[in-house]
Amino acid sequence: MDSRCSSSADSRLTGRGLGSINTTAICARVESYEAGEKKCISDVRRTFCLFVTFDLLFITLLWIIELNVNGGIPTQLEKEVLQYDYRASFFDIFLLAVFRFSALILAYAVCKLRHWWAIAITTAVSCAFLIIKVILSKLLSQGGTFGYLLPIVSFVLAWIETWLLDFKVLPQEAEDENRYQSILGATARAPLMGPGPLSDGQFYSPPESVADSDEELDDKHDPEKGLIQQVT
Repeated sequence: MDSRCSSSADSRLTGRGLGSINTTAICARVESYEAGEKKCISDVRRTFCLFVTFDLLFITLLWIIELNVNGGIPTQLEKEVLQYDYRASFFDIFLLAVFRFSALILAYAVCKLRHWWAIAITTAVSCAFLIIKVILSKLLSQGGTFGYLLPIVSFVLAWIETWLLDFKVLPQEAEDENRYQSILGATARAPLMGPGPLSDGQFYSPPESVADSDEELDDKHDPEKGLIQQVT
């Protein structure tokens, strides 16, 4: 009987221990998610912001190379900036990259938007501007290789940014948010699902019979009586 009681108690305590372990694990996951939320931005959003920065730096680098190739940086700066001509200058493509960088960093790094409308505006403006510039400008005939390279690269980078945000950043953050809500729900249900307190009735042991105990004592004190009973 004592072994049964001890095994029941051990199983009960084991169930209670498993419940506490599960609750501890869930709480640890919640704390880790909250610690991640305390960061400035998520990892995938930071990758997107880095790519936006790369967009600006890459367009700037190509424009500087174009200035240096076509007659020197000081001369071409005066020609393309101070004497700006929409049909023959690459300066506006550089300004377009600055516009994309400023708008996207402000929207998704500073304001931390979780909607696609900001990048939809920047991509639409970039595509419309580049298409009109390619149609009306003289860059394709006068700019050499850069007459093709700068508009194409700017166009492609704008669409890569759109793809990153719409298919990587926003879905990943939405998935993390749903996982966090499910963990909170599991944490709220954990106390209800855990084992209850132990009760005395679960370990009730029926008393032994008094008559049987007296007979056993008599047999111990009178071995002849016990031997006669065994023979009979």
